[in-house]
Amino acid sequence: MSLKTIRDISLKDKRILVRVDFNVPVDEQGRVTDDARIRATLPTIRYILDQGAKAILMSHLGRPKGKVVEKLRMNDVARRLGELLGKEVQKADDCIGPEVEQAVSRLRPGDVLLLENLRFHPEEEANDREFARKLASLGDVYVNDAFGTAHRAHASTAGVAEFLPAYAGFLMEKEVKALGGILSDPGRPFIAVLGGAKVADKIGVLKNLVEKVNGFLLGGGMANTFLRAEGYSLGDSLVDEEHVEFAGEFLDGVRRRGIEVELPVDLVIARDGDEAATKVVSPREVPEGWRALDIGPKTVERFTLILGNARTVFWNGPLGLFEKDAFARGSEAIARALTRPGIVSVVGGGDTLAVLEKFGLADKVTHASTGGGASLEFLEGRELPGVAVLEKE
Repeated sequence: MSLKTIRDISLKDKRILVRVDFNVPVDEQGRVTDDARIRATLPTIRYILDQGAKAILMSHLGRPKGKVVEKLRMNDVARRLGELLGKEVQKADDCIGPEVEQAVSRLRPGDVLLLENLRFHPEEEANDREFARKLASLGDVYVNDAFGTAHRAHASTAGVAEFLPAYAGFLMEKEVKALGGILSDPGRPFIAVLGGAKVADKIGVLKNLVEKVNGFLLGGGMANTFLRAEGYSLGDSLVDEEHVEFAGEFLDGVRRRGIEVELPVDLVIARDGDEAATKVVSPREVPEGWRALDIGPKTVERFTLILGNARTVFWNGPLGLFEKDAFARGSEAIARALTRPGIVSVVGGGDTLAVLEKFGLADKVTHASTGGGASLEFLEGRELPGVAVLEKE
C-alpha cells in the first residue's frame, strides 16, 4: 500500500488541516494523564511548522455523543501539546463556525490552532457532508495523522478528503508500513500473541492471520474460552460462552494445517482479584469461586522460548489483569521478550501499550501502534476509510 504523504507537496504558507488522535486519558479535572498519543504526532506537527505552514489540528476526546461535555473540552490537551512543542498552542471554542474561521484567518506561518472536540457535533460520527465541507473550508490541504480513528468513516477522517487534497502524516505512514510489512513480507517464524478479554474482538484477526503466521500464543481472558473448548471448567474464570464452539473449530482447523497454537498450561488464580491469596494451578484444577487472572510460570517459560526463536511478532491484548502486580508477570515477560535484538515486534491496542508503558518498554519494541481497533481491522484485511482516501492512485 502506497500513500501520498506530506513530503509530496509544498506546505509553505498553506493552512494545513490535520486530523490527529488526541483521544487521551484525562482525570476528573480534565487533565491529561497519558500523553503518548500527543507525542506520537509531534514529528508531523513540527514538520508542518518548519515548512512555514499554519497547523490547524482537529481531534475527538472521549464519547460526548454529540453534546458539549465540559470535562471533555480540549483545553488541557492544548496546554500539554504546547508544553511538548515548546510554543503556544491556540485553542478554539468550537470546530466550525464564524469564530473559528476568524481564528484561522489570524494565524501566521508557524502558528498552531487546536479545534474543539469534534464529537460535540453529532454530524462528525455521521460523516455529514456539510459538516465535512465546513471543516475543509478551514484548510488548503488535509493531512490525516490519526491512525487510531482510520477505521471510522467520519467527517474528519474520510469526508474532508472530498473537498481537499489529502495526504498522510508521518505517524499514519509509519503505522501502515509497520502493519502492512508484517502482513506482506514477515520474517519467519512469524508469531501472533493474542490476549485480552473477548474472543469476539479477535475473530477476524484469527481468521486472517491463520493464512500468514507460523504460530499463535493465546493468553488472557480469551484463552479461557479456548481452554473451555478443550474441556476445562475453569471455575469462575471469564469465558465467552457464545464463542466456545468457534474456539474449538478454530483449534481443530489450525492444528490440521500444522500451525502451532499454544494455550496456557498453568494459570495464576485468585478469588475476586485478591492479590494476597493466589495459587498456580493447571487449567483442569481451577476450583469454583476462583478465577484465572494470569498465565503461570510454566506458560511464561514456554511462550518466551517460542518468542526467542521468532523473527516477527504481533501482540494484541494483555495476558492477565496486568493493572495488579500479582497478575502482571505474564504480560511483562511477553513485553520483555519482544525487545531483544533481531526481532520485528509490532504491538497494538490500548491495554497492550499500557503494559509497555508500565514497564518502561514502549520505546523498546519495533513499533507500538496507536490504533487498537484500527490495527485489528487492518490485520483482518479490511479497508480502512481513513487510509483509503490517502492511497496513491
